[in-house]
Amino acid sequence: MTSVYTPSVSVPLDAIAFDAAGIKARLLNLYHPCSVVRYDGQIGMVNQAYVGEVETGRSGLEVLATLPPTPLEQLGDPNFRAFHGIKYAYTTGAMAGGIASTDLVIALGQAGLLGSFGAGGVAPARLEAAVQQIQQALPHGPYAFNLIHSPSEPAMERGAVDLYLKYGVKTIEASAFLALTANLVYYRAAGLSLDANNQIQIGHKVIAKLSRREVADQFMQPAPVKLLKELVEQGLISEQQARLAEQAPMADDITVEADSGGHTDNRPLVSLLPSILKRRDELQAKYQYPVLIRIGAAGGISTPESALAAFMMGAAYVVTGSVNQACVEAGTSDYTKRLLAEAEMHDVMMAPAADMFEMGVKLQVLKRGTLFPVRAQKLYEIYRSYDSIDAIPKDERQRLEKQIFKKSLDEVWEGTVAFFQQRDPSQIERASQNPKRKMALIFRWYLGLSSRWSNSGEAGRESDYQIWCGPAMGAFNEWVKGSYLAEPANRRVVDVAHHILTGAAYLYRIQALKMQGIYLPADFSHYQPLPLL
Repeated sequence: MTSVYTPSVSVPLDAIAFDAAGIKARLLNLYHPCSVVRYDGQIGMVNQAYVGEVETGRSGLEVLATLPPTPLEQLGDPNFRAFHGIKYAYTTGAMAGGIASTDLVIALGQAGLLGSFGAGGVAPARLEAAVQQIQQALPHGPYAFNLIHSPSEPAMERGAVDLYLKYGVKTIEASAFLALTANLVYYRAAGLSLDANNQIQIGHKVIAKLSRREVADQFMQPAPVKLLKELVEQGLISEQQARLAEQAPMADDITVEADSGGHTDNRPLVSLLPSILKRRDELQAKYQYPVLIRIGAAGGISTPESALAAFMMGAAYVVTGSVNQACVEAGTSDYTKRLLAEAEMHDVMMAPAADMFEMGVKLQVLKRGTLFPVRAQKLYEIYRSYDSIDAIPKDERQRLEKQIFKKSLDEVWEGTVAFFQQRDPSQIERASQNPKRKMALIFRWYLGLSSRWSNSGEAGRESDYQIWCGPAMGAFNEWVKGSYLAEPANRRVVDVAHHILTGAAYLYRIQALKMQGIYLPADFSHYQPLPLL
């Protein structure tokens, strides 16, 4: 048997911290190892892995535990970072309506982090301007754009795909899909090619955000042959691209979205993430993809503890959402940011979604400081109860016009017609033949504008602000209470990312010490964010 030589290095006495502040500073020195030592009857910590004796020559130095370096780059899957060309396994999700703004995406990209622009509900001209602005600021990335499933407005979904192909957008975050669409398959397949070694090259990266196992199945398998054949017949993709698409999964990364703001099934991450990881492994055994699909975690990620929990459960990366819309760079009004900064975990509820109103789909919103969720639910109840606007009782209609719309429903319809004539004229054609469809469009006028009022800070409409928010916002507020991040004006998206990851790595060290039998006082188990230098 051969013995392994372990170097023993002497350490200056002043390099050992025995006080609480010094010990915490050494734990936070994440890029260096740590050793817990006992010397002269005191417990201390030093940023060295191998410790022999104190340089004074006095004996009696005992090493009680050691910790390796814990750089932020080690959190998550290194393949995720390499594939997307980013510094950390941390991304920000696409908050619709441009809440995940160009400023937010650019700030993250300049720091080497991936942000996804909130393209959902954004008019084509504004989306095109956003693509141009982000590409100019980040010519080599990283950045992503959202592609949200739009069952009631398929033209919007196709228009976004055409725009992304026109400008060479290489990464999209696909969200709210209940099933694969021809538009999504078109984007994916159009980016496939073979390299000199006949290996499939992924030109269009897809990050799928979902919360259901059956939806995950579709993204973790190749595109449906039927859709591929239709795209070939339409001349949108080549036969070779169709063949390659039959061998590659529809997504490179799957973001498992738990209890989040906006569209959500309110599922707990501790149950959902392991389920999708298991299903990924089953499908990998079947298809034998050369690159394993990575599974990330979103929904409830807003503190060091939640990020660490996700990584420890096997998440390849983490995604934040609600917390970012309270940041300086977000496309929300100062009034809304203040409401978000005051929110507690219980200050949220479910309300009807504008984009899937007729289907009864709901999303999670802030209830503190706004009447939107109650009023939106009232509209859905009326929609379910009557077949047309004319069927609504007169007194009920008057209450709607006075309390919610603040104008006559006839005026609302005129504005709705003008809106869709520019956005998607087919919506008006369908509504003219279907009175219930017309009622849905009128009610969606309020649901759609309420989020825009929140973003722009529409005066006089504060009680109608629709603010997408999950309980993660309250958890974040509680964590940063008493720190510089408590004030919305100090919340910058890169700072938030840095502190969540730094705190996660720091808390990992605390837990690793416990596994070695070292229990520090309770106040060591809390990471307090300090201003970045």
